[in-house]
Amino acid sequence: MNIQTTVPAYPTKTREMHNHHFDSTMWNGFQFRDDDVIVATYAKSGTTWTQQIVAQLIFDGDASVDVPALSPWVDLRFPPREVKMPAIEAQSHRRSVKTHLPVDALVFSPKAKYIYIGRDGRDVAWSLFNHHANANDHWYGALNDTPGLVGPRIERPGTDPVQYYRDWMAGDGQPFWPFWENVRSWWALRDLPNVTMLHFADLKCDMEGEIRRIADFLEIQPKNWDSILRHCSFDYMKAHAEMSAPLGGALWEGGAQTFINKGTNGRWQALLSQKESEDYEARALAELGPECAAWLKNGNLG
Repeated sequence: MNIQTTVPAYPTKTREMHNHHFDSTMWNGFQFRDDDVIVATYAKSGTTWTQQIVAQLIFDGDASVDVPALSPWVDLRFPPREVKMPAIEAQSHRRSVKTHLPVDALVFSPKAKYIYIGRDGRDVAWSLFNHHANANDHWYGALNDTPGLVGPRIERPGTDPVQYYRDWMAGDGQPFWPFWENVRSWWALRDLPNVTMLHFADLKCDMEGEIRRIADFLEIQPKNWDSILRHCSFDYMKAHAEMSAPLGGALWEGGAQTFINKGTNGRWQALLSQKESEDYEARALAELGPECAAWLKNGNLG
């Protein structure tokens, strides 16, 4: 018996997204190379960690790799296109860039490699609160006072992470961008040969195994495994946070050490009521379906 499997078609861009962070038109006309690596996620799901892993694989454990400089956020609306794109195009090594867009707002290459990182939405919200609450005047100035802002300004949050979570859930990602559609859009592509799904909890559970899986996916055979694993550990990244945080952490109070925060899950468990947690899981099931909701909660290893 011949068993045929259906592989999703490669997606096409159907819309633009603009807000205080996004300018999805940055991808229009992007000159892909066949070996490009795109790190994709909603945000605060392990993006920087995965960028570090990819960079360490590409540069075979080189401690001097400046990840924010070499792996820019393409759909961030600054620096402007005329600055950002020539810098990306000038890179002569294998490139790795990041996106926080849902698939339908992204120009998609059938040859580039895509790594999507998921994380339980409750953990995302707690990490996002730290990110937002510790942003300084330079962060707000870059987002609110530079040319090209579309839509409302982003304002300072309150001081209660529980209320922040409640507002984020009620507004589906506000004041940032929709959460559920982001996860859904990438989950739908999980069977494409140039897409792999990664989960924050799996990285925590078996970092070495997941890094080796990423290396296989990217068809990289590094020699300096010990250096790669050391440089991708949370303790190392925290101690050398200025090499991972955008602009060396200049946009956050406390600098890069604030940006690379705790790297832990479950901080919400002692703060959310049982009903709030159950409501979240019911919402995840309704938004994502049982298979995706289970993956988003636990990963593949949990």
